[in-house]
Amino acid sequence: MHNFVIYPNFQKPNALTCAIEACVRLHRLGGKIRTDRSHQKYFSSLEYVEYGDFSVLAQEAEAVIAIGGDGTLLRCAKEMIGSRALLLGVNTGHMGFMTGLEATQLNELENLFCGEYFRSRRMLLEAVLKQEERNLHFLALNDIVVSGFYGKVFPFSVMANESLIGQYRADGIVCSTPTGSTAYALSAGGPLMEPELSCIELTLICPHSLFNRPLLLSAERTVTIRHTADPERPIYISADGEHPVLFQPEDSLEIRKSGHTVTIIGMRESGFFDSVNQKLMQSIKGFSENKTEIY
Repeated sequence: MHNFVIYPNFQKPNALTCAIEACVRLHRLGGKIRTDRSHQKYFSSLEYVEYGDFSVLAQEAEAVIAIGGDGTLLRCAKEMIGSRALLLGVNTGHMGFMTGLEATQLNELENLFCGEYFRSRRMLLEAVLKQEERNLHFLALNDIVVSGFYGKVFPFSVMANESLIGQYRADGIVCSTPTGSTAYALSAGGPLMEPELSCIELTLICPHSLFNRPLLLSAERTVTIRHTADPERPIYISADGEHPVLFQPEDSLEIRKSGHTVTIIGMRESGFFDSVNQKLMQSIKGFSENKTEIY
């Protein structure tokens, strides 16, 4: 592997320093480095960096290196759709659950040149919001969320193909991929899943019920969501936390497995379990390590 594209998020702390260091290391190892022309002013001191349109560069790259946090990696993955390049995330943010390297581990970039890395192929979700005059399309690596604001429940129904799963009153619903099981779905009480699995997870957000539990569906199912909330009470759809779109009572939302996938690079075969142990368990471990005996 020698052909790389850098996808930095300079709104993240330390991202510029990390991106420069990554370029220097890759160049010393014999890599060809490119990035979007909008970043040219940031890399002006590196004469070997080439520029172009990211969508074109990603089609020609062997690997894209997203520098930022999980949100950066999510955006990058969707902008890479149709590319066969692998995706490596370098974390300069807070959690960085999906990233393969921390900013302090850039020495491990040399593993890309000798094939000492692991590939994790991830499914995506696609959704269509069917409106009276047009259809709106969404794509998500993590999740597609339907929710209202202000913590007020609203009524909605969920179907799998032609079968009714249930009619609910809740703050909303998270439809996630296995990759997204560690994101909003986890906070809503959903299970953790190995990200290479292929299924659709449905997790209600604060349901007004004692018995509703998360549900895992075959990835071959089509999930349809409709709601009957008061039109004056806005309900929204968001894919991977992007700008919300209004979901009207007369609309229907269909969610299914996308035909696209993205392959994410990890430096360790146990990377998912390491992240669960080191990042999601931090608060528990911190309490355990810092607690004092009470007599």
